[in-house]
Amino acid sequence: MTRHFLNLTDAGGEAIAAMLADAIDRKAARRGQPKGRVDADAPLAGHTLAMIFEKNSTRTRVSFDMAIRQLGGSSLILDGATSQLGRGETVADTARVLSRMCDMIMIRTDDHAKIEEMAHHATVPVINGLTDLSHPCQIVADLLTVVEHGLALPGSQWAWLGDGNNVLHSIIEAAGLLKFDVRVAVPEGYEPDAAFADEAKAAGARVTLTRDPVAAVAGADVVVTDTWISMGQAHAEEKLKAMMPYQVTPALMAHARPDARFLHCLPAHRGEEVVPEVIDGPQSLIWDEAENRIHGQKSVLLWAAGRLG
Repeated sequence: MTRHFLNLTDAGGEAIAAMLADAIDRKAARRGQPKGRVDADAPLAGHTLAMIFEKNSTRTRVSFDMAIRQLGGSSLILDGATSQLGRGETVADTARVLSRMCDMIMIRTDDHAKIEEMAHHATVPVINGLTDLSHPCQIVADLLTVVEHGLALPGSQWAWLGDGNNVLHSIIEAAGLLKFDVRVAVPEGYEPDAAFADEAKAAGARVTLTRDPVAAVAGADVVVTDTWISMGQAHAEEKLKAMMPYQVTPALMAHARPDARFLHCLPAHRGEEVVPEVIDGPQSLIWDEAENRIHGQKSVLLWAAGRLG
């Protein structure tokens, strides 16, 4: 059966744990080497990854490109403006064609239904580089980052501040799979999709929704936020006003554990969702988190190719 990675549950908790262990080992083995050097075992030599970008990207584009190169494979990039997707070719037909030409497909798009349709018609693995519903590859990198900084995931306490968006959905999904708890502080009208919380709770995680940012952060091991205004969103002024009480500041971080880690998937708007003193401060792991997109996605690619888990 073709292994698609549209959400974290497509792999499951054991496979995610295997990805994290593999990523830690591969990252350590590369220490001190040029970034373009292929891993010694070159496990995906000869494999080609097609990358489709319908939304702008820095970290996803570079990290997937570097990931497949380090694994010994190659990539090619398509976008809406320069491919037939932008001229009305169906997602289904694109999936069928790319399946004949490439070994895997990564797509970064808006509507999650597009990636589901892509996976339905593709005969090669399809990987979610971001949709409006979820961002699983980002969370693999986030999990990798806190684990390599010494945090045991089961029973850990995570706090989310701000918008109930796609990144939060994947964090909640991870909580159910890896048995940690999430306290979510969002303003009214910006709650996450309840289906993710329901599934995580059914798996044994505690997911708590609150309007109080201090209550969310109190005693947290990990504090996470994201940009409040996503690409293409309207009503920015109204949303910014609603979000300001959830800004991550040193005063708010003081309610978390003294060794709490701060995460942000980037790009950041300093002075909006987080102040410079936090994102550039000693508790911030954002640069490790950004680099770990490469190492995490290498393991995602290996899992999708049937070489891991």
